[in-house]
Amino acid sequence: MNMRVAGAVFIDRHFHALTHKNYRYMWLGQCVSLIGTWMQNIGQSWLVLTLTGSSLKLGIVAACQFLPILLFSLFAGIIVDKFPKKKILILTQTVSMILAFALATLVLTDTVRYEYILVLALLLGLNNTLDMPTRQAFNVEIVGKEDLMNAIALNSTTFNMARIVGPSIGAVMMAWLGAGWCFLLNGVSFIAVLYGLIHIEAAPYVRKMRAKEGILKEIKDGIVYIAKDPILSPTVLLVTVIGTLAFNFNILIPVFTKNVLHMGETTYGTLMSCLGVGSLAGALTMSFRSKRGPKLKLSMAASCMVAICLILNGLSGSVWVCGTLLAFTGFFNILFATNSNSALQMYAKDEYRARVMSVYSLVFAGSTPIGSLFSGFIADRFGANGAFVACGVLTGLLCLFITWKYKSSLSTQSLKEQEMA
Repeated sequence: MNMRVAGAVFIDRHFHALTHKNYRYMWLGQCVSLIGTWMQNIGQSWLVLTLTGSSLKLGIVAACQFLPILLFSLFAGIIVDKFPKKKILILTQTVSMILAFALATLVLTDTVRYEYILVLALLLGLNNTLDMPTRQAFNVEIVGKEDLMNAIALNSTTFNMARIVGPSIGAVMMAWLGAGWCFLLNGVSFIAVLYGLIHIEAAPYVRKMRAKEGILKEIKDGIVYIAKDPILSPTVLLVTVIGTLAFNFNILIPVFTKNVLHMGETTYGTLMSCLGVGSLAGALTMSFRSKRGPKLKLSMAASCMVAICLILNGLSGSVWVCGTLLAFTGFFNILFATNSNSALQMYAKDEYRARVMSVYSLVFAGSTPIGSLFSGFIADRFGANGAFVACGVLTGLLCLFITWKYKSSLSTQSLKEQEMA
């Protein structure tokens, strides 16, 4: 067997989603664009911390970026159902590109102020409110249910490869040229994903609306549907806890780097890359096991491991120990996120999927303002170590309670798997 044939067999076995032409367009565009996104993420966090010196104000920026998701994501799910998702994504990605160029212009012309960053973060949050559930629901249209989990795992792989490469490039660029170039390159990177979207040819799923069906009733029906489902409901609750308390790295890591380790941009980029290395390992693990499908017990176990890693991070005091622990944190975070995301998409009915994913966006990203303000406040009062420990303890207690409360759902999932087989 020559190398080309062996490579084709390997892709077919472990990365089967890549055999879909439409998905390849989407995936290759994201490979480029997400590197720019991570460059902007670390650049913005460091810029705010440099301008203000306050971890609480850094938390407020994150809160502004995710507050619109908290307020409007349920309404976004209704919009996603009514229009072709490809057109929505072209619009949202174009807006993201414009906002990146705007921030780059402010920084490079030395006119940036904290208030301007807040406004741009809020606008980006409004845009992401529509973008996130659209991207999630679009996966089924371009790969089908059979390769859905593999596509989600590959998305996570791409995201976390970018989390390794982006912060590394961004840290060097900030040290040499300043944060403005991180934002500029992020704007340019959106050209790749827009090119991919334009070339995708997929039959869009647009839900037929029933007469006299109001928006609020549609939202209520979606929430009731989730609450009554024994798989979706515990998954959403676990995602709420992890999204609120365990994904505040853009706040805790720069504060930990500056105030605990007393290091600069390069160390910050290194720690973010360590998180990305662990996350990449987790994404690849999920890709290799994607044919087994999502398991509720895996989400339960991974969420508890995330809590333990957060506590240990708070007790660490050196770059190497912290980097190692962040790698493990990233690994279990992605195991949890990929498995939970796949379960919600796979077990949701077609007519409810966009609404289910809008709820997912709400509890996973929309809860970030609460978590950002909480972790920023604790970090201001008790330091980054205290914030890591507090988030870890609360995450562990809440996830253990949900696991105990919904332990009967594990047998229910086995029955559902038999029905779907």
